[in-house]
Amino acid sequence: MPDQQETGLPSTILILDDEEMVLTSLSSFLELETNYEVVTFTNGVDALGRVEKGGVDLVISDYLMPDIDGITFLAKVKALDPQITRIILTGYADKENAIKAINDVGLFQYIEKPWENDDIRIVIRNGLEKRRLMRDLDQKVTEIQKAYGDLQGLHREILKAFA
Repeated sequence: MPDQQETGLPSTILILDDEEMVLTSLSSFLELETNYEVVTFTNGVDALGRVEKGGVDLVISDYLMPDIDGITFLAKVKALDPQITRIILTGYADKENAIKAINDVGLFQYIEKPWENDDIRIVIRNGLEKRRLMRDLDQKVTEIQKAYGDLQGLHREILKAFA
């Protein structure tokens, strides 16, 4: 199921916004329409504390907040766990700055306020799928590196046997 991690547990979505109405609207929609676990925060310090604990798969952050701007927050999220999918919510006036920051913090997507629920559900699903694919790729690379190391060891043993 696309809404779940490999473990079978629901994916965890963290939402940071200084407006309770935005948090309530997004979390209610996601809890009713998906099986994601949704955690919400109104300040960046608490949200970063939750990210540090681990288990967060996707972060949605408002762009303009009093304690921290969304780009700075998402840069810190990236530093803690580069595989967490990062999405920013932005008002029309913030759109240009959000687009400029896409490369800086590796944004997966920006979403304009007001958003369409169906659109945000698709963006989240695609962001979680990207995370899963990146995790699978990392696992395959690790397996290939181990197999290569095993082959090198076997090669050395064969050379010793025939030397």
